[in-house]
Parts: sequence; C-alpha cells; structure tokens
Amino acid sequence: MKHKELVLVVDDEVNVRRVLGAMLEQAGYRTARASSGEQALQLVRSQDPDLVLTDLKMSGMDGLDLLKRLRTDFPEIPVVLLTAHGTVETAVEAMKRGAHDFLTKPFDKQRVLEILEKALGEAKSRRREFQGPLVEEAPCGILGQSAGIESMRRIIQRVAPSPTTVLITGETGTGKELVADALHFLSERRAQSLVKINCGALPDSLVEAELFGHEEGAFTGAARARPGRFELADGGTLFLDEVGELPPAAQVKLLRVLQDGLVDRIGSSRPRQVDVRLVAATHRDLNAEVAQGRFRQDLLFRLRVVEIHVPPLRERFEDIPALVQFFLDKHARRLSRSRPDVAPEALAHLAGQSWPGNVRELENAVQRAFLLSDQGVLGPEDFGQAPVEASVGASPGARPAMKVAAAEAERRVVLAALDSTGGNVTRAALRLGLSRRGLQMKLKQLGLRPKI
Repeated sequence: MKHKELVLVVDDEVNVRRVLGAMLEQAGYRTARASSGEQALQLVRSQDPDLVLTDLKMSGMDGLDLLKRLRTDFPEIPVVLLTAHGTVETAVEAMKRGAHDFLTKPFDKQRVLEILEKALGEAKSRRREFQGPLVEEAPCGILGQSAGIESMRRIIQRVAPSPTTVLITGETGTGKELVADALHFLSERRAQSLVKINCGALPDSLVEAELFGHEEGAFTGAARARPGRFELADGGTLFLDEVGELPPAAQVKLLRVLQDGLVDRIGSSRPRQVDVRLVAATHRDLNAEVAQGRFRQDLLFRLRVVEIHVPPLRERFEDIPALVQFFLDKHARRLSRSRPDVAPEALAHLAGQSWPGNVRELENAVQRAFLLSDQGVLGPEDFGQAPVEASVGASPGARPAMKVAAAEAERRVVLAALDSTGGNVTRAALRLGLSRRGLQMKLKQLGLRPKI
C-alpha cells in the first residue's frame, strides 16, 4: 500500500535520523528530518507534516518542550516520542500531556510502523471534526452569538464543575471536541490530564488495549506492560470521540468502568481503580443503534446523564463572520503573513451555503482562499463563486433572482454583525473586515440603519 503522508523525524543523532528516515521511506512514507526542536518547528510551519516523530532527550528544546509547542500551535498534528528504556515513565507522562504514543530504543520496525499507522488513522478521523483552540475572549472559549450556541454554552457552564458523564451529539465537523475541551477546562480537573481517543479510528482488535491497557505478554506483540487511556486520564477527563463505533466487547468493559470505576488490563487479574470524568461524543443516532442491536441500551443510559447538542453551521449563519475572522487570524499567525480583509459580498456568499461539513468545511474554505489569494481583500471569487453575470448555466431570466438572493444573504450577515455588537457600527465593521466608512456605505446601499 502506497503511503503519501509526510512524517517529520526529529533527533539530534544523525544515525537515528538516517535509519528512521530510510525505514519510513521504504514503507512508503515521505519524510523530513530535523536535528533539533527549533529546526522542527520551522519545518512544521513550512512543510505541514502529517505526524512528528521526535526524540525525548535532546539538547536545547527537548521532546517535551516541542510537544508543548505543537499541542498549542498545531494541535491537529499527532506526536510520537522516542525514548530510552529508563525514561518510559516520562514518556507516559508525556502521553498525559497530549502525545499520541511513545517508542522505546532500540526500536522494532514493525512496532514503529504499527504506531505510526494508528496515529495517522486517528488524526485523519479527527481532522473531519473542527478542533480548537478555545478562544480566550469568548464565553466557554467557543465563538458564536447564535441562539443555539448560547443555549449550548449555558449547559456547559452548568455541567462543567460537576463530575457528571456527558454525551456530546452533533454532525461531523460541528466542533464536538471543543465542547469536551470546555467541559474539562471549566472543571476542577483542569490541572489534570485531558486524554482523547477516537474510537472510530482504531481496529476492533486494538480498542480494548488502547482504552484499558495490557500486561506484558498478554498477546503477540505485547513486549511490555502499557497503561490504557483510562489510567492515563486518572484524576482528569477522558474524551471518547465517536463512541458509537465501539465494538461489543469494549462496550461491556466501558460499562463496568462507569459503574464501579474499575479497569481491567488485558492479561491482568487485578482490577485498577480510576477516578475519571468521562465525556463521549458521536455523530450517530445512538437510539437507532440500540434499536438495531449495535449499541447497548444500558451503556447509553450511563453515557447520556447530560446530553449537549452542537448545532450545525447551517443553523447558525450569523456566526460566520466571527468564525471567518478567527480562521484568518489563525492561519496568518501560522504562516507569518498579514491577514486580508473579507468583502461583505464574500461573507454573504459564505452565509448562503449549506455547509454539509460544518465548521470544519468552513475553515478549509477560508484556509484555501487565504493561501491562494494575493489580494488585500478576499471576494466571493476567492471562495469559489463566479460573478453572477458569468455564472455557467445561469440564464438571463435567472440572474435577477440570483442577485436578489445574494443581496438577501449579505443583508442577513450585516444585520447579524450589528446585532452581535449592539448596533455599534465601528465594532461591527471590524467583525466584517470593513472600515467604519465602508460599512456605512454598505448600510446605505442595503437600505439599513443601525439600532441606536
């Protein structure tokens, strides 16, 4: 099978970089190589790797420091650590801080490839979901002024301080992982680990070992004992994304953990007590899954103590201007480029789309427009809309209707910006990427007057 993913290998020993790089390229991966954490960050910004494989002990910026920087600025990139036998405990602690996994030196080729394949598969699944970071100035860290988002934030604020199990529902790409982040960081467990795993990205044979851990020799390839994600999250929060994908055997074990807090490692006769706040998410209708016999009803009852639904983007079009500005700021920082403005016509075009991929799809559209445009202002054409007069297949009789629809979408976006700022023209113009004078002219053009 031909791989196209780019793996960044970071190690201050040239022989390790050479051996790992050759091994991965032979397996079909593309590679980039860095001799230090500082050089690795430069390559991450310029080459956007799919995974970072880094040594733990390096001079200057070590693996833990690099992990911290990557979790903050590039949370979508999985990090796998290389460590000597004597620092396995440090590597386990790094997993609690967000590393995907670790490998011990000397490394086994098959084990290296298995862990990379698993990490890349989970990252691919997670990329379909919109990920943070949480926005410091926004309530609960989540952007938006729509009624659905306001209602969701009220539930988060009420539930976060408790140890209650929460089920987050919503379509793919809506930002369910952001809700999990908010629940953790607004809780008393915020100083402890927030451990995440995508259940849908793992083969059935690995799910139990990943969740509950295993002892040495428990199965072929289990060269040493490893803690599961529940143990890594002890004292903190465990986020099970796509919980509806769990196989039946794992559902039974999960139910026991929720009932009595006991985890059974594979191959162990001694249960371990854990204190974990569980947050689960799914895009599936779990009631339908129960009816089809694919999900346990008693487990659903345990998971759905509180349910938080994340609304799709098509139900919160008024949040689009703020989201667009946030994404432009984010990618401008990542690429060290100045941020362009966005024409109201472009925002109107974006507000008129159905967005089946939700916020994740919107971010992809903004990122693509930002990368490909060399103009100071992004227009509708930067987001894939041809001028109305030149639209393929648009008959002369259809053009007036298209113009009316575009004007109505633009009108809604401008009104939403004004409503969210209490009628403040200056702040509304800032959210829309316009000057105050530009917004005043647009209001006149649309026949609108701000609320005083």
